[in-house]
Amino acid sequence: QLQLVESGGGVVQPGGSLTLSCTGPGYSLDHFAMAWFRQAPGQEREGVSCMREIDSDGSTYYADSVKGRFTISRDSAKNTVYLQMNNLKPEDTAVYYCVTVRAVYSGYGCYGADSWGRGTLVNVSA
Repeated sequence: QLQLVESGGGVVQPGGSLTLSCTGPGYSLDHFAMAWFRQAPGQEREGVSCMREIDSDGSTYYADSVKGRFTISRDSAKNTVYLQMNNLKPEDTAVYYCVTVRAVYSGYGCYGADSWGRGTLVNVSA
C-alpha cells in the first residue's frame, strides 16, 4: 500500500468550484494510473475520474455524472494529482478518495484499485 494524501475538500455552495489535490510522499505519482473515487452517505463508492500514467497515451475517463464539469490532471514537478470541480451540485456531496488503479479505459471506467488515501469531504450545500 502506497501512502496518498488528499486535500482541498470543504463546504461550497451549489454552482461553486473546488480543487482537490493528492500527493504521494516519497515516490513519484507519474508512474501510476491515478483515479478519484467518491462515496456519498449510504451509497457505494463510485469511480469519478481517472487517467493513465505519464508515459502513456494519457487516456482519461469521466463518469457521466461529472463529464464537462470535472477535470483530472497532474503536475509532475509538484508530484500532485488534481481534480478540478466546477458547477458543483448537491449530489456531488461525498468523501473523495485519491486512488492508484491498474487500468483506465476511456468510456468505460477505472479498474483495479490498489492504494487509497484517507479521503477528503466535499459538501455542496446552500
